[in-house]
Amino acid sequence: MPRTVITFGTFDVFHVGHLRVLERAAALGDRLVVGVSADALNERKKGRAPIFSQRERLAIVGALKVVDEVFVEESLELKRDYVLEHGADVLVMGDDWAGRFDELGDVCEVVYLERTPAISTTAIIEHIADL
Repeated sequence: MPRTVITFGTFDVFHVGHLRVLERAAALGDRLVVGVSADALNERKKGRAPIFSQRERLAIVGALKVVDEVFVEESLELKRDYVLEHGADVLVMGDDWAGRFDELGDVCEVVYLERTPAISTTAIIEHIADL
């Protein structure tokens, strides 16, 4: 039986940290499904619009060889629905969310992966703004 892994993110200003977490998530199963945060969700979550549009971010993430399917994540509160809808066996989140989704352990395995040190979209955007 194939094992489906699901993960989520904004994936704005795509960088090596994004690639590494997706590769590590993909290694936990046979199929990787990725929820890309909607523009409106990103604005609510981070207080700013993403640099790249939702459509562009879906195209970037969807083009990666480790990703089998992408969809738009409209709400953080719908994680359970997304897991069930996509038949996910494993939910992967960054360790900055550690403990936040443990209650989903009744429908799938929940794994928190360590983030790539010293790499963040916000830091990249701030660095570019300072140039």
